[in-house]
Amino acid sequence: MKDFIQNETTRKTVFMILAGLCLTPFISSPIALASGFILAVCIGNPFEKHLHPYIHLLLQISIVGLGFGLKLDEALHAGKTGLILTVVSIVTVMVLGYFLGRIFKLERPLAYLLSAGTAICGGSAIAAVSPIIKPGTRQISLALAIVFTLNSIALFVYPAIGHLLNLSQEQFGLWCAVGIHDTSSVVGAAGKYGNEALKVATTVKLARALWIIPVSVITMFIFKNKESTIKIPWFIGYFILAILLNTYFPFFDRFSTAITALAKSGLNLTLFFIGSTLSIQTLKTIGFRPLLTAVLLWVTISIGSLLYIIH
Repeated sequence: MKDFIQNETTRKTVFMILAGLCLTPFISSPIALASGFILAVCIGNPFEKHLHPYIHLLLQISIVGLGFGLKLDEALHAGKTGLILTVVSIVTVMVLGYFLGRIFKLERPLAYLLSAGTAICGGSAIAAVSPIIKPGTRQISLALAIVFTLNSIALFVYPAIGHLLNLSQEQFGLWCAVGIHDTSSVVGAAGKYGNEALKVATTVKLARALWIIPVSVITMFIFKNKESTIKIPWFIGYFILAILLNTYFPFFDRFSTAITALAKSGLNLTLFFIGSTLSIQTLKTIGFRPLLTAVLLWVTISIGSLLYIIH
């Protein structure tokens, strides 16, 4: 068994087989994520050092593909529905994160990374504000590890709670977009719940991701660093373009179903890749105070947004 685990060719073969299975309709989003994590724990990820750029690229391509499953009126309705909740939740999390950071005596950059990651869009927000606040490598790694861990839990917990409370497709999609950090897990959880939930969650989450821009500008003044550049999530523009093409050009109707199916498969593969980058060693690096801070922020935004949506 030890020789099997240490054999590089065997490990790569197992990785490729599991990755291929994630592209089939038989593997759901949570199973794809869990498969990646189990692989990382049992035999290790032979491609771990090379995966991160491809994770972001594949996620962006898949999100754009989902745009071909939406019409403009659906997107505008979803975006309008989630606007107030988005603004209130972002402000609440950022303010609460500041005070929790002071209470638990976290390094200021780490507290800010956790707040931005929870408030907007997980790893993307952390990556966007990092060049501005210039945290240490350990602080970035710690924030990403915590966010990805909570995302993984959300992918399993949110659908279960949604069914338990008998949430509608629109309610669940909106809740996912607000309560779950990272876009990949938002889309994964919503896709498991239903197609309508997926449409709402994707649109609201990407509209939410645009708040990276004003938050980054504010961050420059908070940390007094006007020389930094802002990372704009340009792929959201391609997502909007896909919606417009699907709305105003009937030619795309014959391909939209196939493109959307491929996009969902791409998201499953993305989640498998994310799961395969997690490991027991990574989880052991997470300290109690940063984890408690992140959990309190996540619980606050999850329960608060759920109560708002229901009532």
